[in-house]
Amino acid sequence: MRVEIWSDIACPWCYVGKARFEKALKAFPHRDEVEVVHRSFELDPGRAKNDIQPVLTMLTKKYGMSEAQAQAGEENLGTQAAAEGLAYRTRGRDHGNTFDMHRLLHFAKEQGKQDELIQNLYRANFAEERSVFAEGEERLVELAVEAGLDGDAARTVLADPAAYADEVRADEREAAQLGANGVPFFVLDRKYGVSGAQPAEVFAQALTQAWGERSPLKLIDDGGAQACGPDGCAVPQQG
Repeated sequence: MRVEIWSDIACPWCYVGKARFEKALKAFPHRDEVEVVHRSFELDPGRAKNDIQPVLTMLTKKYGMSEAQAQAGEENLGTQAAAEGLAYRTRGRDHGNTFDMHRLLHFAKEQGKQDELIQNLYRANFAEERSVFAEGEERLVELAVEAGLDGDAARTVLADPAAYADEVRADEREAAQLGANGVPFFVLDRKYGVSGAQPAEVFAQALTQAWGERSPLKLIDDGGAQACGPDGCAVPQQG
């Protein structure tokens, strides 16, 4: 079974939702048969690459809230994250364009290191003092190396604006086609969608339901056509 997760590194609920989903997946009896794929979704796709500002400033401008309201929201997110065992800096974080991170995640997927990288990016953005935005490409390369990727290869990807750009845009178009207008957005076997950072119990129920309703393979009898199996290949006998 495949679970696809549309998310953005700048999304705190994606950070929390990933932990809740993984809690449910860990307890799922068929967890070893579940493939998890991370898909790209930018919350702020129109933001210029060098447009970096404090999170509180972004929140007050984007949502028209006061700074006190924005800070209260961050404190609430910190509490929610802590309940999942996650570190979360409620003050001093910044916000910027995440397109390069998504490009790098597509590269990491090819190398079998996508989950490791996205976890590093989340940790760096929400829990660490160093900025994943202000420090530029070298900070992203460091995180890629920590995830087990080759540093020079990661640097080459980041230096080429076209590298994996089409893959990111394809993910975003697909999200729109599926009706996802926010993240995190979880799609199970292209049958069920779960929107938001739901409790682990909701993810557990969704996994169980999707697993139970997988369509069995329908075999079309071809009249005994020859095939190869564990014991070798059947050889037609001459009449």
